[in-house]
Amino acid sequence: MDTRYTRYMSLDLSAVARAVGGTCVPHSLPDRTPVDGVSALESFVVIGNPDYATLITAAPDGLIAALEAEDDGREDLSGAVYVSPADDPRLRAELARHDMTAILGTRVGGAALHATLAALIADDRAAADRLVTAGMNVLTQVARRGGVTAVIAELAHRIDGWAVLLDAQGQLVASAGAGRLHVSDAAALALGRPVRVRHDGLQLHQVGSDRDLAGYLVIATRSSRTSHSRDLASLAAALFDLLLRTHDPSLTEHLGREALLSTLLAGGGSARELLRRWGVHEPSLTAFELGAKTRTIDLERLLRRWFDELGAEHVFAADHDRMRGFVRDELASELALRVESFTPVAGRGVHLGVGASAPAEALSRSAVQARQALDTALEDGRRVISYAALATVDLVLSTLDEASGEALSSILDPLREPSGRHGELARTLHVFLSTHGGHRASAEQLGIHRQTLASRIRRVEGLTGLSMDRADDRAAAWLALRAAGI
Repeated sequence: MDTRYTRYMSLDLSAVARAVGGTCVPHSLPDRTPVDGVSALESFVVIGNPDYATLITAAPDGLIAALEAEDDGREDLSGAVYVSPADDPRLRAELARHDMTAILGTRVGGAALHATLAALIADDRAAADRLVTAGMNVLTQVARRGGVTAVIAELAHRIDGWAVLLDAQGQLVASAGAGRLHVSDAAALALGRPVRVRHDGLQLHQVGSDRDLAGYLVIATRSSRTSHSRDLASLAAALFDLLLRTHDPSLTEHLGREALLSTLLAGGGSARELLRRWGVHEPSLTAFELGAKTRTIDLERLLRRWFDELGAEHVFAADHDRMRGFVRDELASELALRVESFTPVAGRGVHLGVGASAPAEALSRSAVQARQALDTALEDGRRVISYAALATVDLVLSTLDEASGEALSSILDPLREPSGRHGELARTLHVFLSTHGGHRASAEQLGIHRQTLASRIRRVEGLTGLSMDRADDRAAAWLALRAAGI
């Protein structure tokens, strides 16, 4: 059987009707109900799974007699699906009276019909098994390249839904295709709290054993083939158990590297001293920022391997969906070569932005340059971009000393939030200018209404004194945004 068929469509009643040349007459069960078994009337006992259809074969008179019999099996029988070459008004009337779905007028009957139905179901199950096996093979392959992040993304794609991986305390480890409410529901389900299920296909899989629990995997699928998603997710849970125990770095290491980067960006003598204690004695370093357009690549795991190969200290940390850090000046080109030669995953590669070399006690400007270079690399689809290779605006900014750069970026200080950080207004201004003042394009990119966009731009103009109708003011605003690293 073609595996493309089994991937997008399970063996449901409509597919059975086409295979045996009959007409589906739906009553209690719709024609899209998946099928999981077939039984002769005399062997039928009970429906195994209420979400699936059990097919029944029998002579019409025998079926009608069984339906009219007053016994405990009557309700179960009316919930099954009758399949027969017969098709006449009396039979249809009896089926309607007992609300029993049927497939009537098949090309074959008797033992041949029963054998055909059994073969269809067996073939479908075998195809489903092959699909699960193939899916697990792919999950194993992406695990080698991208770790937990890659596996969760591939799993969500293969089950046509979303997936959330939680630790043993219900805290989020990774997710794909899931919104904030989905993650909340997943945590509630894992911890046994009341949950408003927002998806019919919600499933919970334990990661690890009861005695050595590593976490929980919660999935939801839009596919009618829930058994396929359940089998694949169960195997993926075992893979996550291995990955979480083998590759995930300790929380202490994460926090240590984040604190290191914060100190380096603050600059001064404490930055140089901390670098020496970290094992880095070079007087200058080069900032870099690594990113990708896909979540199937575990950037941190990839970067750790590359730094180990280069013999470099792990002076980097995650920043949302990117990795930023510093490397010895002579190793910047080696890092770029690894990015250039990286084999794409799911058609997507990794991108690198490289700043200019800077003294160890003043690295923040190089970090801003690396971010701007990565933004351009992602936008242009280029693997590696050095800040020195950027044109026009970036060359203008590179000629400014630190004081001049701060003076330029101070134009946007009125837009800062109470915390001191640039937030909604600065982001809106950046998108507005990058789309050449296009209200519709800007609103769509920000996910807001055009009137909301116009209101924000008026607030920006009022706070900064700039007018977006003047070319000079737009240019000044853009330079300030770039100088501020926004």
